[in-house]
Amino acid sequence: MLKGGACGVLLVSTVKTIEHSHLVHRRPRGVYRLTAVILCGFVLHLGGILIAAERQSYPAFDEEMKIYKGTDASGSVSELQRRLDAGATRLAHEPAFGYLTALLKELNVPATSQLLVASKTSPNKALISPKTPRALYYNDQVSVAYVPAAEVIELAAADPKLGVVFYTLSQSATERPRLQRDDRCLECHASAKTLNVPGILVRSFLTKDDGEVELLSGLLVDHRTPLADRWGGYYVTGRHGKQSHRGNLFGTAAIARHEKDPLCNANVTDLAPLLDISRYPSAGSDIVALLTHEHQAHAQNLLTRVHYDTASALRSGDSLRPAYPAIEALLRYMLFVEETPLTSPVQGSSTFAEEFSKTGPRDGKGRSLRQLNLQTRLFEFPCSYMIYSSSFASLPQEARRHFYRRLWDILDGQDRSPEFAKLSPESRAAIREILLATKKDLPAYWRL
Repeated sequence: MLKGGACGVLLVSTVKTIEHSHLVHRRPRGVYRLTAVILCGFVLHLGGILIAAERQSYPAFDEEMKIYKGTDASGSVSELQRRLDAGATRLAHEPAFGYLTALLKELNVPATSQLLVASKTSPNKALISPKTPRALYYNDQVSVAYVPAAEVIELAAADPKLGVVFYTLSQSATERPRLQRDDRCLECHASAKTLNVPGILVRSFLTKDDGEVELLSGLLVDHRTPLADRWGGYYVTGRHGKQSHRGNLFGTAAIARHEKDPLCNANVTDLAPLLDISRYPSAGSDIVALLTHEHQAHAQNLLTRVHYDTASALRSGDSLRPAYPAIEALLRYMLFVEETPLTSPVQGSSTFAEEFSKTGPRDGKGRSLRQLNLQTRLFEFPCSYMIYSSSFASLPQEARRHFYRRLWDILDGQDRSPEFAKLSPESRAAIREILLATKKDLPAYWRL
């Protein structure tokens, strides 16, 4: 259910969207050209993801579906439900936001992580528009989706073994609120778009005046996507200089203006003229929160893919070799090998960046993998903080052992392949030192 306003269909799926071509009928000629450009970029970018990074077509989720549905979930949401059932905690219901405020507090999700998605990419699509966008909130473990006046809040929680598990919470006030698992979300969230595992979608669409999306314009988004192609269907607040993006554009007139002036929608810091922001806990849709979220979402999907591939390999025999491609894809992604560089400094519109950087472990020099750069790249030290996640910690021992061996070879300079050449000796040394100080499960040879 949690479909961020940005992500796309695989090339093989684009054929199916031709039947929806009436959505682009009778548009201004300039908008046709813009869509054509985006589609070309989509195909090239998607091909790059499949060939350069993931490098394979992953097995479908069909075989594991019964196991997934028949296994009790773990993670932060299921733990919260256990506390509610035991009477150890309560969720306060309030007139303005229902259970949202209490839910964010109990799950330790900051309101400043708010992302506003105006595209109709949710079961609550009838209520979503540029005037009433869907709000997403997240931390390392869970995402929460809220639409004003909607009957339910949607949640997606990272389960260390199952992948992402989906829930709904009724907004009706009751003595016993229940976070209800909802596997219907797998219709979209366990497909080739999520590496054929239960995962999060982040997409970018050209969006019409009312929030309906131009299906042919959709593309997958992560930290490798050019900024010019990101955030279609989203509001974006903050400063980013002369870098263009697809956020804050709703309707053919806005898209046509953007074609002539790529910065007409840029560097927005106040959404009050565009919608009633008082209907949301936070005042913006912070660009730094957007950048971090799209990195994290694909990292989570890769971690889940590694878990499934490793478990399958170990069931079939004693060789981990079938899981090597997924582990290598995770390694490349977590080292930001193909990250799109920032060409101007980025500054958020809230305190999200400061709050995000404060959490997580630090070494003796005060350095952290959550330390943001925002000048030329997202993070100061190009190694993903998702290495501290419960999903990484719960990978089968064989997968973590192989990952750490490959990571050590790269950081120690033994792997001199061109794909890791952008990692400077200084960055390799800093990452190695931070991990040595903050990770307790590193193999002994790391400490020699």
